[in-house]
Amino acid sequence: MAGETYAAAGVDPERARRAKELLAPLARSTFTPQVMGDVGFFGGLFRLQGYRDPVLVSSTDGVGTKLKLATLMGRYDTVGVDLVNQSVNDVLVAGATPLFFLDYIAMGRLQPERVAELVRGMAEACRAAGCVLIGGETAEMPGVYQGEDVELVGFVVGAVERDEVLDGSSIQEGDALLGLASSGPHTNGYSLIRRVFELDRDPSSLGRWTPELGCALGDALLAPHRAYYPLLVPALPLLKGMAHITGGGLSGNLPRVLPAGLGAQIDRGSWEVLPLFRLIQKAGGVSEEEMFRVFNMGVGMVLVCSPDRVDALRYKLPEAWVLGKVVRQESGPRLYFKGA
Repeated sequence: MAGETYAAAGVDPERARRAKELLAPLARSTFTPQVMGDVGFFGGLFRLQGYRDPVLVSSTDGVGTKLKLATLMGRYDTVGVDLVNQSVNDVLVAGATPLFFLDYIAMGRLQPERVAELVRGMAEACRAAGCVLIGGETAEMPGVYQGEDVELVGFVVGAVERDEVLDGSSIQEGDALLGLASSGPHTNGYSLIRRVFELDRDPSSLGRWTPELGCALGDALLAPHRAYYPLLVPALPLLKGMAHITGGGLSGNLPRVLPAGLGAQIDRGSWEVLPLFRLIQKAGGVSEEEMFRVFNMGVGMVLVCSPDRVDALRYKLPEAWVLGKVVRQESGPRLYFKGA
């Protein structure tokens, strides 16, 4: 009688080998001269060059239950883009240049072609940001992940000169707040989205043309998290701080960059909420307050600068609009809306 094997227990080394074979050229397509060694070593080697007094900035994140939506649609390329862009945006907030990125992918049963689709999106986003996809891990974990379940996590490291760190400490009362548009929900609120559209019960509406959106609902919901790094690099010297608007919306993220005693007054009439958010709100009867608490509502990044730099900033970033201003706020909510 033959003995037990790892493959019989649900972990097949051949699938892992095939996945790595597909991933290697994708990772190599992002390499720069700073990379030392090749794919497959135990740790990624990166030579830090060109900095006088570097500060390393790191971040880690996942794409949450947007993965469930990707599974329902059988499309995995855009969530790989999401993973990189949201992480790069987070280190960008400190003024950092992204250096290298690592990923972690886990499934109950490794599907090499699906893994390659995920990594293809990551490689595309890394190349656009000038960031190296230097390594990662694929794990086959039967009994932990079931059926089509996928776990996807990313890790980024960036660098910035110590005297150029954007930590918000110089922000003061009267400074201007400017907004940059999001591409949709990015990677937040998808548990609520699946619930209001009843997608777990009947995913057919994902492929249905939606006139308000000008595309199928699923296409709008899978739109990748927007990359702000290439856009903002020329504007960094004009900024005092930034806030990446992720889970928790404006009220949960903008105060994170404001010094104690300061708050934000937001002109609610300064931008039009994206049609997708109104569709979500209508489908679920979601209150306005809850929508703004969960979603970015069309504002993906907030920039803070001195009032006398607004024109120069908008010259570099024509799409940016004046969203509000920094105000004295000793107590109570640190963000409030003005206008409708």
